[in-house]
Amino acid sequence: MRYEEIEALRRHHPAWHLLRADSAALVASALHRVFVAENTRTISQHALIEALDDDLYRLRQSDPDAFPRTAKDYLTDWSAAERGWLRKFYPPDSDEPHYDLSPSAEKALTWLESLNQRSFVGTESRLLTMFELLRQMVEGTQTDPQERIRTLEQRRADIDAEIEQIRRGEISLLDDTSLRDRYQQFTATARDLLSDFREVEDNFRRLDRGVREQIATWQGSRGSLLDDVFGERDAISNSDQGVSFAAFWDFLMSSARQDEFDQLLEQVMALPAIDTSEEQVRYVLHDWLKAGDAVQRTVAHLSQQLRRFLDDQTFAQNRRIAQLVRGIEASALQVRDEQPSGAFISLPGVRADIAMPMSRPLHDPSNPVTLEDVSIGAGEEDFAVDSLYSYFTVDRQRLRAAVDEALEDRDQVSLGAVIGSHGLHQGLAELVTYLAIADADPNSVFAEDGTELVQWEHEEATISAQIPTVIFTGGKDE
Repeated sequence: MRYEEIEALRRHHPAWHLLRADSAALVASALHRVFVAENTRTISQHALIEALDDDLYRLRQSDPDAFPRTAKDYLTDWSAAERGWLRKFYPPDSDEPHYDLSPSAEKALTWLESLNQRSFVGTESRLLTMFELLRQMVEGTQTDPQERIRTLEQRRADIDAEIEQIRRGEISLLDDTSLRDRYQQFTATARDLLSDFREVEDNFRRLDRGVREQIATWQGSRGSLLDDVFGERDAISNSDQGVSFAAFWDFLMSSARQDEFDQLLEQVMALPAIDTSEEQVRYVLHDWLKAGDAVQRTVAHLSQQLRRFLDDQTFAQNRRIAQLVRGIEASALQVRDEQPSGAFISLPGVRADIAMPMSRPLHDPSNPVTLEDVSIGAGEEDFAVDSLYSYFTVDRQRLRAAVDEALEDRDQVSLGAVIGSHGLHQGLAELVTYLAIADADPNSVFAEDGTELVQWEHEEATISAQIPTVIFTGGKDE
């Protein structure tokens, strides 16, 4: 890094400002406890003030003059533009301000956390990971078919040799040190992924803010503005970060992968050598889904903002036309008493439209409709009328109970899994009710690209429906 780059970071980067602040210890400890340790994405102002008041009360027990300002004043200062440690915003369904940790502040907290001396530093798992990454890059770019076949055959031979070794009773197990080494790398990677989610969301939010600024000051055509906006959005989506996030999200939306991840994590947490005091690791998949859903909602909000711009721009154009018409009328009233002489205005291409009288169609009267007054007699029943009286309602509470029952022993479950366990006894009406329950549930996630196939029986026939992938999550106490 060059001197000028470091000097610019020292002057302008929010993370550097946090580390240099006089109250850095208070800021870092409070934000780490609320946002990082508990992995809280957003929190209301009332809840954050209560958490900060607890810290201030504890500190003032030993030093009454420490931090004399109120918790609300500190939050206002930390979320100011010149600080940039917190993002203050109003959710669409609330008039109370909420807060979210900025990516810059999270980087500072991560760096401070890395300064603590660790009692155990694992290196073996990272070395194996590097070897595996190198192997994937080499095999993934190999164009020679014979070389790829040779690599796969060698891998198969190694697997066969390991199978024979196990059959002979020679089973090699990881010792406690190797387990702790790999578990430490797993937890570190899980935390890094959550930080990456917040940074990706911040990038899309910056794009959204830039769109709002362009809309407010734009004087050109709508097409030119939309070209600029979609160009910036495609630049983020097609970047290495955007492509990697899209691939990660598609992988995460697979219900089979989620079930496999939960099963593997439960088995690892049950090992005696693993320290299970960090309960947050148990909910890492739920945290990933929650953070990824926040990114998807930010992208959807950006699309909604563009659609609103188109509607507002059309209204502004219609209002401009009305202003021009009123201006012409006002000018005509001014010259009503003193009309100008001679030619004072010219209209290009003015001509009379000539229409021959006989070219117009003649009037074609419609035939009057007459109603006959006849008596209606009782007829004979020659068809089944059961369908006229067969009316049923879908028990929404029963379907909600089925979802809750599926979430009792897992953190999330797909709609397809719920239907597979309980079936669809009332056909399409019951399926639509399930989707309505998921739409009203804030803990459910709709995948934009994934789909599921559900089936049910109706009159000795099997009916299939392709629906979006819906994930119900049980959530946890915040």
